[in-house]
Amino acid sequence: MKLSYRLWSGAVLAFGVLPAPVIAQAQDYPTREIRSICNFPAGTGADIYVRYFSERLSKLAGKPVIVENKAGAFGTVGTEAAARAKPDGYTIYIAPGAATHAASVHLFKKLPFDPVKDFIPVTTVAKLSFVLVVDPKSPFKTVADLTAHLKAKKGKAAYGTMAPTSLVSSELYKKYAGVQVTKVQYKDYQTPMNDMFAGNIDFFFGDSSFVTEQVKGGRLRALAVTGDRTVALSGVPTMEEAGVKGFGNLSPWWAVFVPAKTPRPIVAKLEAWFNQIVASPETKKWLNDLAAEPFPGNAKLVAELIARDTKAWGEYVKIAGIDPL
Repeated sequence: MKLSYRLWSGAVLAFGVLPAPVIAQAQDYPTREIRSICNFPAGTGADIYVRYFSERLSKLAGKPVIVENKAGAFGTVGTEAAARAKPDGYTIYIAPGAATHAASVHLFKKLPFDPVKDFIPVTTVAKLSFVLVVDPKSPFKTVADLTAHLKAKKGKAAYGTMAPTSLVSSELYKKYAGVQVTKVQYKDYQTPMNDMFAGNIDFFFGDSSFVTEQVKGGRLRALAVTGDRTVALSGVPTMEEAGVKGFGNLSPWWAVFVPAKTPRPIVAKLEAWFNQIVASPETKKWLNDLAAEPFPGNAKLVAELIARDTKAWGEYVKIAGIDPL
């Protein structure tokens, strides 16, 4: 699927002359509750993000923002639900854009939505890393320890995955560390944690939003991060620093989307609200505590990131040898 930056940037920036009813609708917006779709189950890192930003939006908009979890197929079930929603501003989609709108193009042979034509980007809100974690009771203190263990198992090792970035991180690790490990697909984080404690899988890469609290609580041990070092996990090296040369830097980002044809003044109103949320000291602290960073932006930036990451993920998927589903 070829993405057109012109298609999006022109659509989101050229408001043109709008009918009076549309302007009035935007001025009154919102007049009722807003539905906020989360494409992963409750309790996951994605759910934590969606609920935080939805709650803050509710305070600014003066109306309830109700989170609906629509999980499945690496997040595509929720993405499709958002794409098919009525474009009236009463359905928003706060999502890991690098995965839902860039990676998915390469991970699936056919998508039930078009990541460009079916959405209008609103703005970016955050960026983060995924974290390589193991059972804290295991003897693995470094990535080198884990790698040696996986090689000793001679193909009988397994890892858990529950999101596109988790999958690609694992496959890149396998490739550049030279290990053979079997993939086990999950829908949430609690199940792979339990399986790891039971010895059924050896590791997984988890969203820092979920993993960081587990690491601080002693329920997981972090060995490395896929992106830059963070304050919350200051002692944890990057994958490159941990000796996995060639792994690179994977720093997923979060953004807000609405269905295509949503009135432009409503999009502008949402952009202003979300950037106000991102700029607050409260949000900065909350994100930093989860090993993430505030990432304010606009529709143009989202379009640029998707164009860039669609190309990058094509290379990731090729390097990792992942066959589209």
